[in-house]
Amino acid sequence: MDGLYTTDLNVGYDKDILENITVSVEPGKTVVLIGPNGSGKSTLLRTVTGLLSARGGRILIGETDRTQMSVKETASKLSMVMTESIRPELMTCRQVIESGRYPYTGMFGRLSPDDRAKVDEAIAFTETEDVADKLFTNISDGQRQRVLLARSVCQDPDVLVLDEPTSFLDIRYKIDILTKIRSLSADKGVAVLMSIHEPEIAMKLADVVVAVGDGQVMRIGTPREVFTEDFIRKLYKLGDMSTEMIGNKPWFS
Repeated sequence: MDGLYTTDLNVGYDKDILENITVSVEPGKTVVLIGPNGSGKSTLLRTVTGLLSARGGRILIGETDRTQMSVKETASKLSMVMTESIRPELMTCRQVIESGRYPYTGMFGRLSPDDRAKVDEAIAFTETEDVADKLFTNISDGQRQRVLLARSVCQDPDVLVLDEPTSFLDIRYKIDILTKIRSLSADKGVAVLMSIHEPEIAMKLADVVVAVGDGQVMRIGTPREVFTEDFIRKLYKLGDMSTEMIGNKPWFS
């Protein structure tokens, strides 16, 4: 399995939003991005997946510069579940999931028996059997997240990138999605890079936390190294604000 690595990476649109990002996402590890809204988490993820061009630095998948990889080669190594909702017209959930196998099909896009077996495995893993034959546009947000995760699993990637995969999900679907993501990393050796806006989840899920804010990576470390009261108050500009309203404190005691 290959990991994902950045060296002195700059990301942004008309100007740099984040600069000099050097991050390693090792196989079998989950790296979680945290930081305030607008700090550049989604921009960073869009850049490492190739949806947005880097403004400087390098992105490697294994030992290969991603810019030297074809679209098909990249898709066989890296899969993504991004916040942009897709609305495939007249496609069933099974057909959406099957699209994850297209990097491996021939010029006519026909699925082999092995491809179909991978699709069935992904459906079973994500427990999407109940919606497989329904139109993607006719299912709930939580079900869509599971279907999109199934498409990524079906892609059989070395690297999985997710942008706030638990947004707008109720607690049942949130737990379900997070459990499956953790299994992909810990049990299947996938290198997982994801952003999340709930610090309490990042504290429990991450092997490594990357905190971004003020145009830079402010801290990289284990959850216990990052989630200290002084740093989290600084990162989210909490000042002396009470956190009583959100229950458990978003840091370790």
